[in-house]
Amino acid sequence: ALLPGARVRIADDGDLAALAEARAAGCRDLVHFGVGTGIGGGVVMDGVMRPGTGRGSCEVGHVVVDHDGDARCDCGRRGCVQALASGRSTLRRAARVLGRPAGFDELREAWTKREDWAVRTVAPGVAALAAVAVSLSELTHPEVITIGGGFAAALPGYATQVADAADALRRPTGPAPEIRAALLGGLSSLDGALLLSRGLGIGTAPHPS
Repeated sequence: ALLPGARVRIADDGDLAALAEARAAGCRDLVHFGVGTGIGGGVVMDGVMRPGTGRGSCEVGHVVVDHDGDARCDCGRRGCVQALASGRSTLRRAARVLGRPAGFDELREAWTKREDWAVRTVAPGVAALAAVAVSLSELTHPEVITIGGGFAAALPGYATQVADAADALRRPTGPAPEIRAALLGGLSSLDGALLLSRGLGIGTAPHPS
């Protein structure tokens, strides 16, 4: 063996990103969405990744938000948030809106200029993420919800759009976490892996300072 006697810990990249974002935000309860080719993410409660290592990952991308819709997810179901908000599904929607294929650079430029077709293309994904954010808020009461991932990070104001849509869905007396762009970039999962290697984010491990 290369490292005899070494302890090995394994966790999903979305869960690790959530752990790193919680540390960066200085909070113990956080939900993270990673919006890229697909939708990943994780939940941290009381400084611990949930559901926890060895119990599977927190598949926020496969929360069903439109069970009567036509959007088919890669998992085979219809209506998962990933089928509506991922970068891949958004570009497919752009092709339907325009009547021709559209690349990400074209979408990003049009979104930055707030062109109508780009806004209409992105809006269903924003609404889907907002619905999941509000639902998870009711269940876990996070302090912060972060929106990261390459697709979301490349669209200026994307996280703000999700926050505004969530505000419109929230109960007047319901939990109201801050919803904002993630603080860390594409290496957030690696940051989380380093925390995990130190025994943080699992069981009763102390919250990183």
